[in-house]
Amino acid sequence: MRVRWQMAAIAGAGSCLALLPAAHPAAFVESFLYLIFLWVALATSWAILSGYSGYFSFGHGAFFGAGMYTTANLAGPLGLPFLWTVPAAGLSAMVLGVAVGAVVFRVRRLRGELFALLTLAVTFVLATVVLNTPLDGGPGVYLSGVKLPALYGGGTSTIYLLGLAVALASVVAALLVQQSRLGRGLFAISDDEDVAEVMGIPSFRYKLTALAMSCFLAGVAGGIHAVFVFYVTVAETFSITVPLYVVLMSVLGGARHWIGPAIGAALVTALTYAFVGGDLAVIGRAAIGLVLVLAVLFLPQGVTGLLASRARRSLRLPQPGAAMPPAVAPQRPLRPGSPLLACQDVQLSFRGVRALGGVELEVREGEILGLVGPNGSGKSTLTNVISGYYRPDAGRVLFAGHDLGHEPAHRIARLGIARTYQIPRPYARLSVAENVALSAMFGAAGLEPDAALRRAMDSLAIVGLDARARTLPRELNLHQRKFLELARVVASGARLVLLDEVLAGLSPAEMDSALSLVRAIRDRGTTIVFIEHNMRAVLSLTDRLVVLNHGQVIAAGAPRAVMRQPEVVAAYLGTAHA
Repeated sequence: MRVRWQMAAIAGAGSCLALLPAAHPAAFVESFLYLIFLWVALATSWAILSGYSGYFSFGHGAFFGAGMYTTANLAGPLGLPFLWTVPAAGLSAMVLGVAVGAVVFRVRRLRGELFALLTLAVTFVLATVVLNTPLDGGPGVYLSGVKLPALYGGGTSTIYLLGLAVALASVVAALLVQQSRLGRGLFAISDDEDVAEVMGIPSFRYKLTALAMSCFLAGVAGGIHAVFVFYVTVAETFSITVPLYVVLMSVLGGARHWIGPAIGAALVTALTYAFVGGDLAVIGRAAIGLVLVLAVLFLPQGVTGLLASRARRSLRLPQPGAAMPPAVAPQRPLRPGSPLLACQDVQLSFRGVRALGGVELEVREGEILGLVGPNGSGKSTLTNVISGYYRPDAGRVLFAGHDLGHEPAHRIARLGIARTYQIPRPYARLSVAENVALSAMFGAAGLEPDAALRRAMDSLAIVGLDARARTLPRELNLHQRKFLELARVVASGARLVLLDEVLAGLSPAEMDSALSLVRAIRDRGTTIVFIEHNMRAVLSLTDRLVVLNHGQVIAAGAPRAVMRQPEVVAAYLGTAHA
């Protein structure tokens, strides 16, 4: 319902602006508004990738420039009709962006400032190529002879309407992406990409999709702008102005909100052109710099950040159990004792240091398997292998008949494996309810957003956090953040849950509550691997016990019998000397 109202508001504003040329305003008015539309399109398209996913790009000038030169060459020297060249401009920019992203997004270390610097380098490389080929050749490309459709009787009005169209398309795209599974996945990637992938979000595909949309819109804007300026040169097209301004506009307005970059673009463009010529131009640039400094200091989430926080506090959430009583970890038929997960000679080394040296273990359906060992024994490494964060050097990991060795982490999550982290890793800028709903959307349950939110509220009620559903994770204490991790795995609908030291840092009373919750999760049909150092909890909770030491299994069997074995005692306490 809310999205329909927002779409209606965009349509209404667009219709009013589209009628403006009928009033025959001064040419300056149409040109000024066109420039606002241009920057709205560029800033909003930038935010679809960088604002939503957190992949900060300085390469938007390259995609904008690719669009400009596509139209300049097709409509100028080749003489193709201008309107035909506009989608071609978007496609050329999209192809360039996807080609870069297909390589860059597969390299895990190319994030943050490295990604930003790489995209900036793409701009300089493309500028050099264009300058030294017939695309430009040095003198630039003239477009004064390009014929424009005479909408409302003039070319200026045509450019105005095309600019309005691409601005509206960018804003609508940003709104639809933000409200979709894609947008929710991009927000999770922005907060913690590794957790997002393990939770079931296909990060590579989502980032590439966002980049393709961002580049296409920037390319279309560039194609229209090429005719607006009439004369396209490398120095003006690939200057640092475009990436700096889109970043400034998005930060000011709020890059994580669909309307934020548009607000920032309108404010910055108005400030820029309010002061023109002589000393006033200097004052204008100083004012823009001051606005940015104030925004960073006092509005780090931009103007729309305030609106978003208020919307989060006033969001109407479903009551736990009201709409989907069996939503949380539904009962499933179990085959007690049958193998669910098997690790066969699993080996992994890091730069020659052996972390796992041929691990052999089996997890049986419906049990709570304890996985223990001294620090550095390989417990967390094995968890990372099973969940898909690491790939083993040798051996196999079999889950319900599937070989996980070559499956990406997000597919493993969809198959039915979920995990927690020893140090809780919630998505910091998403509410507690949104954190849990993402697990229900992208985990084994695979629910649609509304159903996922209902399941999230049921899961939060089970762990006692439903009253904190609207809060951000930073407002929770350690005990509550641990239980938030449990709520996420419950909501995912996973068949196998890997609990990595969920009791660490809890008081005795909180531990008892957590153990009761783990038993309840198992009773709902979930198999559990319980990784823990607290032996009292391990012995009271687990059905079987596996002990790791130096990356190998040294004992397995009934918990109390295992803990009395000499190899286990020596691993924990060392060898006694007379």
